Amino acid sequence: MMRRILTYIAGLGAVTLFAGCAVPTKQIDYSAYKASRPRSIVVLPPLNESPDINATYAMLAQTTAPLAESGYYVLPVALVDETFRQNGLTVPGDIHAVPVAKLREIFGADAALYVTVSEYGSKYQVLSSVTRVAASAKLVDLKTGDALWSGSAAAATDDSGNAGGGLVGALIAAAVAQVINHTVDRSYGVAGAASDRLLSAGQPTGILYGPRSPKYQSD
Repeated sequence: MMRRILTYIAGLGAVTLFAGCAVPTKQIDYSAYKASRPRSIVVLPPLNESPDINATYAMLAQTTAPLAESGYYVLPVALVDETFRQNGLTVPGDIHAVPVAKLREIFGADAALYVTVSEYGSKYQVLSSVTRVAASAKLVDLKTGDALWSGSAAAATDDSGNAGGGLVGALIAAAVAQVINHTVDRSYGVAGAASDRLLSAGQPTGILYGPRSPKYQSD
């Protein structure tokens, strides 16, 4: 009986995995993006829709590298954050509501990146502890207020229990993995993977290469 239950759970996981691969690729209109061709980007502190308070700054810290490697000048996120604080803006929701003309006046950037974190953290599931980070982003032209691009991405790790110790051993291993994931903030590393998938150029439906990239205007 127990063997049949475990076989059913494994089969259900396999169905879920393959079903996720069938999502069709959406079409993106890049005409406004190609007309604007931004050179510099200011990244706003991400909105956090997850229950973990660390999500905003964990994701913010991961945005510079993929954007810079894609060929853009990214204003230092620490400097941007401090500028907002000096002007009494400490809540991402309030910062996202700042008019684009004001953002261009303050920072002089060509575009602003608005990020929303929808998932961040580890969850205990049957025989495993899953750490998952999901986010979406929108690139906006600060001269016109037009949306140039939007996308979403996610990354996850699955610390499965050790089936060699039987069902009880697997459950204990998964519980221990869950505690460790929370203690060391495993989500921070996963956020880096999600950010790379979201903000690296050269991917289907992704951002275009910037002027500092040798692949500029090749996409």
